[in-house]
Amino acid sequence: MAQVGIFFGTDTGSTRKIAKQIQKQLGDLADKPKNINRTTVEEILAYDFLIFGTPTLGEGKLPGLACDCEDESWDEFVPNFNEMDLSGKTVALFGLGDQVGYANEFVDGLGELYDYVANTGAAMVGFWPLEGYDFVSSNAVDGDEFVGLVIDKDNQSSMTDQRVSGWVEQIKAEMGL
Repeated sequence: MAQVGIFFGTDTGSTRKIAKQIQKQLGDLADKPKNINRTTVEEILAYDFLIFGTPTLGEGKLPGLACDCEDESWDEFVPNFNEMDLSGKTVALFGLGDQVGYANEFVDGLGELYDYVANTGAAMVGFWPLEGYDFVSSNAVDGDEFVGLVIDKDNQSSMTDQRVSGWVEQIKAEMGL
């Protein structure tokens, strides 16, 4: 088993593609990304290093049945975090959003996921600079950075590869991999 587990929620498949891109760059360090709707708590707890990814749907929501997704996703899984102890584990997050169409709730789903995970005792890494983004408000901002990597495939797709590569190198160093 690899050292890093990558788990994602998705609706259209874009978050899955980014998860696969992250795994490819991590190589043998990471197992194949797994959709959170096909994941158990035990599978998550098997890893010391975790990466969680989510899109933001509509006006700042996590994907799930309440957002008219076809399948369960993060919205249904996050209550599990209330019972999980991730002490001793290191977690990095990434999120997808649209800073033009949803400038007032840009990547809010990432912020919501962060709130759940941060309360589990995990060491949080992978914070990402705000520079290069143009939005009004985001619950995923902590001080002067995002709580994880932010990807806007709708408006800045040409920056995705560079952002993913830079972030993967950053978290490898922060995780000591």
